[in-house]
Amino acid sequence: MTAATSGFDVLIIGSGAAGLSAALALPTSYRIGLITKNDLQQSASGWAQGGMAAAIDPSDSPLLHAQDTLLAGAGLCDPESVRFLVQQAPAQVERLLAMGVAFDRQGDRPALTLEAAHSRPRVLHAADTTGQALVTTLLQQVAATANITLLPNSFVLDLWMESGVCCGVCLLRDRQIQWLSAGAVILATGGGGQVFSQTTNPPLSTGDGVAMAWRAGAQIRDVEFFQFHPTALNVPNAPRFLISEAVRGEGAHLVDSRGYRFVADYHPAAELAPRDVVSRAIYRHLQQSRTAHVWLDLRPIPRDRLHYRFPKIIAVCRQWGIDVEQQPIPVAPAAHYWMGGVLTNLQAQTTIPGLYAVGEVASTGVHGANRLASNSLLECFVFSAQLAHLQPTPRPVLIPQSTTSIDIDRIDISLAHLVAWRTQLRELIWQSAGICRDAPILMAALTQVKTWRDQMPTPLQHCLPQQVVELESTAIQTYLWQWGELRNLLDIAYLILKSALFREESRGGHYRQDYPQPDPAWQMHTLICGDRWQKTPIQGGDSQP
Repeated sequence: MTAATSGFDVLIIGSGAAGLSAALALPTSYRIGLITKNDLQQSASGWAQGGMAAAIDPSDSPLLHAQDTLLAGAGLCDPESVRFLVQQAPAQVERLLAMGVAFDRQGDRPALTLEAAHSRPRVLHAADTTGQALVTTLLQQVAATANITLLPNSFVLDLWMESGVCCGVCLLRDRQIQWLSAGAVILATGGGGQVFSQTTNPPLSTGDGVAMAWRAGAQIRDVEFFQFHPTALNVPNAPRFLISEAVRGEGAHLVDSRGYRFVADYHPAAELAPRDVVSRAIYRHLQQSRTAHVWLDLRPIPRDRLHYRFPKIIAVCRQWGIDVEQQPIPVAPAAHYWMGGVLTNLQAQTTIPGLYAVGEVASTGVHGANRLASNSLLECFVFSAQLAHLQPTPRPVLIPQSTTSIDIDRIDISLAHLVAWRTQLRELIWQSAGICRDAPILMAALTQVKTWRDQMPTPLQHCLPQQVVELESTAIQTYLWQWGELRNLLDIAYLILKSALFREESRGGHYRQDYPQPDPAWQMHTLICGDRWQKTPIQGGDSQP
């Protein structure tokens, strides 16, 4: 890989499936910089267990895949985007197989499993570590590609904007604040689950891409729609490790403390109902029973099948004292996947010239109000492949004219104060904008978030593109990193709360207790332009299956 760190044709922010796939899709004649906050193994993609959906079985079809996607999306999918996604899926499977991705096999074909709200088994998987298998293969490909420069342990603080055009980034790395120019910038930053105290997302998922794009003037769409995964491990002091819904597809049951399969009381499809339905069923059951969790019983799955399909789940549960062959797993819902994001078209372009977005950070229109299981990894590959046609604008390499420094002693808010705010914010958003919402609680949370945003320090206000800012210690870099993540979390909390208040109905992942039914008048997207919220119509035809 090359050693240059400036004058890139394309900068990609994020190294999950979307970012890595985008880097490999671009022409090899481009100088590509791949920026990641941590090391290259810590993306949310690497945590994905379930798999990738594609209609490749003779008994299946892209039409059936589209119908399932539209049905799960609760009337807010853009049909044109959905058609494009499902039609491109088989080709992306072939691309990944050619790369050497080790999907499980059944004879001479990839094995397929059933997940919630799919009408056919169409989910490709690699045991229960599909995301890791994909990311590992993509990393091997990236490492062998000479035109890609990796920039790990680097945090993009803001997009570099000139006259309404994105022409690079402001980057925190190596005890410096640097300005990197680029002919195009691609957001592949993933989601924002860390805005909730209960989440399956890794610590780096702080909504950076949506927050930066919004501050830069990009249009943001449908951010009130957050998917809460029904079954996250719920053990004291343990991370909210996701127990894939694929276990329910293989025959596992959700039961309460009496062993009763209560989800059937809420939906005829029981455990295989859409995720929002199952999450609300568990939430309501927990409220009624005044308990902290329900139970996921894997014992109905044949032992050989259980060990073949779910070795990671078995190992993690064993680490926390749970033998899944002898006892059920304590589970409860947790924030998992963000359906909304930065508005893009089918070419992954945002509304800002020079700025693109792929993966969870983008709002492509394929997920609607509730993502169909295992469409997210597919979306990463389908839309990043579109970047093969990207033509970056030539830009001169920035030559810094001066250096400066930041005086941390002049900042009134301490690091400890920032950390405390972050903890309080995450609990506030979980309680106010979690599985069930209503106006008074949303409004009170919004008032608090506005107060915190107004009180945030502004340490970068004098940093200019012509300067390199030298940081005198790692303590200053740590402070700026924590400040930057909290600023992004506060911004996305503001966007989520205002969007949840704006949409006066219940639909998909957005449930209002004071407006508990879907409203045909709200079968529209929520579009955010600056500080203005408005409805916009569904694109591409009838959004019903």
